[in-house]
Amino acid sequence: MYDLIIVGGGPAGLTAAVYARRAGKSVLVVEKNTFGGQITWSPRVENFPGFVSVSGAELGDLMTNQAMEQGAEVELEEVTAIRDDGDHKTVLCVSGAEFEAKAVILAVGAKPRPLGVAREEELVGSGVNYCAVCDGAFYAGLPVAVVGGGNSALQDAMLLSETCSKVYLIHRRDSFRGEQALADALRQKANVEFVLNASVAELLGDDALTGLVVEQNGERRTLAVEGVFVAVGHMPQNGAFENLVALDPRGYADSGEDCVTAAPGVFVAGDCRRKNVRQLTTAVADGAVAALAAVHYIDSNL
Repeated sequence: MYDLIIVGGGPAGLTAAVYARRAGKSVLVVEKNTFGGQITWSPRVENFPGFVSVSGAELGDLMTNQAMEQGAEVELEEVTAIRDDGDHKTVLCVSGAEFEAKAVILAVGAKPRPLGVAREEELVGSGVNYCAVCDGAFYAGLPVAVVGGGNSALQDAMLLSETCSKVYLIHRRDSFRGEQALADALRQKANVEFVLNASVAELLGDDALTGLVVEQNGERRTLAVEGVFVAVGHMPQNGAFENLVALDPRGYADSGEDCVTAAPGVFVAGDCRRKNVRQLTTAVADGAVAALAAVHYIDSNL
């Protein structure tokens, strides 16, 4: 039996592993896809302390290697459920494997909701983006598009309008769901154009994005852009654990900054929990907080 099992091998989970190991606890990190998490999609990361510029893949490798050098064990498995067995938790995997621990941290993240357009995944990092705060600076002086109608899309468009030559804001309806004040402010921007009643039908370009084809009011239109920022929401990956932890109406774990849940011995960290800011730095902060909370729980129940 492990002291701690961490479900999710992204920045939050790997940071939690480092902190728990430094506290002398045995740790297993279970990840279903790629150790390092979604940051590995980013060709360049320039907003993480200590690195002027580093590829997301390299940063993910460094975090994974650090956790393993500290003594954390890793398994590439998809977790389907966690069973509460009283004094311990049993982590069940799709392969049939089972792992036991005194405490569990859920660090399963939240996936950006995709557009669902052909070649979208292929062009991630080569024009297709999901975080304007992370990647907007790479498009300074260039034309871009933002897709979405909520506050996130409006805020992304506002941010990008400060540095990009042109920002097309594409929304499938004729009005925005986001705050009216934000929409009004964007209307005053000379380099922002609203493309309403429209949806992205096609991504153009071979190795990198060179434009979008949008369908608007029954007609097709080509927009020459070098980047598109998709802001149509996120999908937290908490469905398998809804019997264990309370979820808010959007599916995020209903936990505050202490990363504690109502289920004894179960903690959450990173983008899968209810929070306002989802960035690499806030993910690693959550990892540290959740790990120390888990260590305290384990030591208090010896």
